[in-house]
Amino acid sequence: MAELKVGVIGCGGHAQSHFSMIENEPRMKLVAVAEMDADRLQKAQTDHQPQFVFTDFRQMLDQVDLDLVYVVTMPGHLLPIVLECLGRDLHTSIEKSPGMNPKETRQMLEVARQSKGIAIVSVNRRYKPEVLAVRKLLQERGGAVQVSADYHKPPSGLRRPGIREVAPPEIICDAIHHVDLLRWMSGRTPTEAAQATEVYAHSWHGDREGTPRYNAIITFDNGCRGTMMSHYGVGYRVQTAEVHAENMSAYLDLTALSKITLYLDGRKCETPLNLDAVGGTDFNETRHFADCILNDTAPWSSLEDLVYTMDLCQAIESGHQGQLR
Repeated sequence: MAELKVGVIGCGGHAQSHFSMIENEPRMKLVAVAEMDADRLQKAQTDHQPQFVFTDFRQMLDQVDLDLVYVVTMPGHLLPIVLECLGRDLHTSIEKSPGMNPKETRQMLEVARQSKGIAIVSVNRRYKPEVLAVRKLLQERGGAVQVSADYHKPPSGLRRPGIREVAPPEIICDAIHHVDLLRWMSGRTPTEAAQATEVYAHSWHGDREGTPRYNAIITFDNGCRGTMMSHYGVGYRVQTAEVHAENMSAYLDLTALSKITLYLDGRKCETPLNLDAVGGTDFNETRHFADCILNDTAPWSSLEDLVYTMDLCQAIESGHQGQLR
C-alpha cells in the first residue's frame, strides 16, 4: 500500500483531529512537525512521535522529503505558508478559513493552479458520513429545495488581543463550517456544491465583546433556498441543520456526535442511514484527500470551490442585500 509522507505545520488544538486522522489512515505516515511554541512542539513530539521536529517550517520543507503538508494555523498566518508549500509542488491541506478574506483565498488559488500539488480546505462537515448519507438521499429525490443552518456559541474569544490580529470575523473564521454546509447540502451532484446568487443578510453585534450575530436568507444557482443563523453570546454551543426535498425532511444535530432525524413520505424513518454507501463510518477528509492524491482527482473542498464559500461568508458579514456578482 502506498505510504504518503506527511508533515504538519502548527500543533495547536485544531491540529489534534488531523493528527488522529493521519494516524488512522494506513496510506499516510507522519514524518515531521513544525511548531514555533516549544510546549506545543514537545507535546506533539511526545504524543505523535514524528521522526523530525522543527521550529521553522521552511527548515522542515528544506530538509525532509514530504509528499503532503497539513497547514493548521490561525487564518492570518496561512497565506505565506500555503503559498510556500504549493510553490514547492506539495499536496497541501489548508485549515479553515482559507485566509483572512476572499482575496487571500484567491491568492492561494492562483498559486494552486500552477502547482503540481493538490490543495484541500479542511471544512470537515462535508465529510461526515451522516451528512453524506443524507445528501445522497436528497439527490435521489431531485435535490434540496430548502436548507437551513444554525451555528451558535457562547461569547467568542477571537477578539482578544493577540488573536484578533490573525482571526477574521466569526462568520468567516468559525461559522464558515455551516455556511459551507448550506452550499454542500444544496448541491445537485455528488461532487459539487451550489453557488449563492442572492443574499439578504443582517450582521450586528451585541453589547458584550465577542457577541456578533448574523442572519441571512440565500438563493442558490439551482433554485434551492437557504437560511443561516449564527449568534455568539447565547446560552450554549448549538450546531444544527435541516434540509428538505420532495417528500423528505432531515434534521441534523452536529453539535457533538452526529444525530439525524429523518422523515420520508410522511413518516419518521426508523431505518439507519446507509453509511457504507458513502464510505463507511470512519470516512473523513483525510481518507478523501489520500484518494485524491493517489488517483489525481480534485477534492470536494478545493480552493476553486471554497472561494465561493468565502464570498458568501463575506456577504453575510457585510450585511449584503441583493444579488451577488
